[in-house]
Amino acid sequence: MKDDDRSIAEDLTDWGKVVLLETVGRTTGRPVSAAVGFVEDQDGSLLIAAGSDVADWALNLRVNPDCRATIGERVATYEATEVDGPDRSRAITQLILKYGTPAEKLGRGPVFRLREAP
Repeated sequence: MKDDDRSIAEDLTDWGKVVLLETVGRTTGRPVSAAVGFVEDQDGSLLIAAGSDVADWALNLRVNPDCRATIGERVATYEATEVDGPDRSRAITQLILKYGTPAEKLGRGPVFRLREAP
């Protein structure tokens, strides 16, 4: 993440507008962060979606589903599972309604459910 983008991502994370998702780089093995739109499901899990099949954070989760997520002051470790079918469609719809028109490219990439790790 570029330095200018980092401060915007931090502000949006602090305000609870996005989740700061920390994954393990699939080729480097190093921690990587990305600011990602999210919705919280009724069961407390987080739903996130990529706008592309080649989004690095999504590719990282496919290789290693363990991640860390920060929203405001809330920081937790999660396990990601890819979502398909009606749950996938519902997640994309909720994300578009939350974030508006720029989110319409969602659906071109994978959708994940993040469940807090024990």
